[in-house]
Amino acid sequence: MRSYTHTSLCVAAILVMIMAGSQVSVAVTCQVTQLAPCAAAISSSSAPSKQCCAKIKEQRPCLCQYMKNPNLKMYVSSPNAKKVASTCGIPIPKC
Repeated sequence: MRSYTHTSLCVAAILVMIMAGSQVSVAVTCQVTQLAPCAAAISSSSAPSKQCCAKIKEQRPCLCQYMKNPNLKMYVSSPNAKKVASTCGIPIPKC
């Protein structure tokens, strides 16, 4: 009986560790228009808004796709865009 209890505790501990380490992934729809709140900050030197930072965080998985698009690359890879991302605490991915 004692080894059964010990085994049960070990299994329970492993399950807790697995559940604590897992994250719920949410599918992101890659739409560059979602970054519209960042347009002013990217086109000028103004500070990004909280909404802009939230959208960059949300769209981060899409940044490589945007950088590979010839029509978007000059905006997404611009020094101002990098400054906005840095100000928001979002690292620019290496694509």
